[in-house]
Amino acid sequence: MNDLPPDLPRLRTLETWLALSLDRVRQQIAAAERREQERQRGEQGRPPMPDWILEGGLNRGSPPVAVHVGGCHMAGKRWKGVSRDVALRALTEGIDACGHCRPDAALGYLDG
Repeated sequence: MNDLPPDLPRLRTLETWLALSLDRVRQQIAAAERREQERQRGEQGRPPMPDWILEGGLNRGSPPVAVHVGGCHMAGKRWKGVSRDVALRALTEGIDACGHCRPDAALGYLDG
């Protein structure tokens, strides 16, 4: 069973349609490859996640409200990376430890 038309004009039309379709597919592949390269460049250019995070309060000048392990999804949007010493000092000053990532346990801080 032959699924192609027998006459030359319809075969030429089919050839043109296939060539145009192939060009569109190749354009989409090129666009997808560009997007993937941009995503990879973005990941490579991203600074590393800090080991410890202080979550800020609602106002710019308000004290931190919680200490988190770096990368904790509960940290919210207002945070800054800090050193281990700063995180420990924050815990000793009464700033809450996140209940999910437990930075107090990770830091070896035993609440007295």
